[in-house]
Amino acid sequence: MLSAGNAGVTTGWEDDRAVVRSAGAVAAWVVRGVRACLSRGAMALALLVPAGVAVTPVAFPAAAVAQDDLADEEAAAADDQNMLQFFINALGARYVVIFLLLSFLLVALLVMCFLQIRREALAPRALREGFEAHLDAKEYQQAYELAKADDSYLGHVLAAGMGKLQSGHAAAVEAMEEASAEEQMKLEHKVSYVSLIGALAPMFGLLGTVDGMVSAFMVIAKSETQPKPSELAIGISQALITTLIGLWLAIPAIACYALFKNWMQTLNGDIEKEASGLMARFQGSPKKSSTTTGA
Repeated sequence: MLSAGNAGVTTGWEDDRAVVRSAGAVAAWVVRGVRACLSRGAMALALLVPAGVAVTPVAFPAAAVAQDDLADEEAAAADDQNMLQFFINALGARYVVIFLLLSFLLVALLVMCFLQIRREALAPRALREGFEAHLDAKEYQQAYELAKADDSYLGHVLAAGMGKLQSGHAAAVEAMEEASAEEQMKLEHKVSYVSLIGALAPMFGLLGTVDGMVSAFMVIAKSETQPKPSELAIGISQALITTLIGLWLAIPAIACYALFKNWMQTLNGDIEKEASGLMARFQGSPKKSSTTTGA
C-alpha cells in the first residue's frame, strides 16, 4: 500500500516537473525571439543612419510655435470679420465713395426710367379717349387745348399736329414727326445716363485694379526682407474687389439699357401710329381756319 502510494506521489512530482520544464522552454523561446528582433532592428538602424551621425530628437523652436499661434489668431479674427467689413477695408475711402455714388445714381435712374418708359405715361388713356371724343363731336378747339395741356409724349405730338393743321394735313404730319423725334431724343437722353454708368463702373474698377497692384509692388520694393503675405494682400484685395464691384454695377446697367432701348422703339412706333390714326380724319382737308385750332 505504501509503496503504491509512494509511487503515486513520485509520478505526480514527475508530471509537475515536466510541466515546469515545458513552460521554461516556451519562455526561453520567447526571450530568444525578442532578442533577435531587437538585434535586427539595431542592424537596420545602423544601415540607415551613417556612421558618426548622432540621432537627436527633433525639437520645434518656440518662435515657430508662436508664429503658428499668431496665424491661428489672425485666421480667427478674419473669420469674425464679415464680408461687408472686408470689402470696405479693402476698397478704402475713395472707392467706397465712388461706388456708392454710382450705385445711388444707377438705382435712381432705373426707377425713373421704369416709371416714365411706360405706355400709360407716354400715351395716357384719358388723353386718347378725350381727344377722340372731341374729334367725334367736331370740337377741334377743345381737342387742341386738351392735347396742349397734357405733358406727355402723345400730347406733345398731337398738339404739334393740331397747331399746324391750318396749313394742311401734310404740314400737320410733318410737325408731328418733328415733335416725335424731339420726344424720342428726350427719352434717349434719359436712358443714356444708364449706359454711361454701365461704362464708367468697370473703368473705375480697372482703375482700382491698377492702383491696388501698384500699392502691392510698392510694398515689395520698400521691404528689405521678404514681405508678409498679409501686407501684400491689402493691395491685391483692393485690385480684385474694385473690379468685382465695377462689374456688379456694369452688368445690370448694360442689361437695363438694352431693355429700355427695346421698349422705346416699340412705344415710339405705337405712339406714332396712334397719333397718325387720330389725325387721319383730317386728311383731304387742305386747310383749317386759325380759329378752329386756336393758333
